[in-house]
Amino acid sequence: MLQMRSMIKVADNTGVKKVMLIGIPGKGNRRYAYIGDVITVTVKESDPQSEIKKGTVVHALVVRTRKEYRRKDGSYIRFDDNACVILQSKGSKEPKGTKIFGPIAKEIRDLGYSKIAALAPEIY
Repeated sequence: MLQMRSMIKVADNTGVKKVMLIGIPGKGNRRYAYIGDVITVTVKESDPQSEIKKGTVVHALVVRTRKEYRRKDGSYIRFDDNACVILQSKGSKEPKGTKIFGPIAKEIRDLGYSKIAALAPEIY
């Protein structure tokens, strides 16, 4: 459960380290973003050699949240941190990076982000 101005860790190798959530496009006036939501973020911290510089506005997919998420079977999944993966563009389901760090939720694969699921080392 992420809200406006939440600082989020980036779980891919684009060189971006931290981003801040500034919007949830296509969801109306929704207050929170959950696992599987595409969000608009601004880069707050990145490597000097990264092609995505500080201050750039990009779209990202939420892959982990600290707030527990209830699944259809009644179980809950919770992660240690909030993390996202930067996407090529808003409508694209392709990641900008070529490697994903840490686990992701299986709901990501179910939503059609098969490329991100394939790059992830483990899926919970």
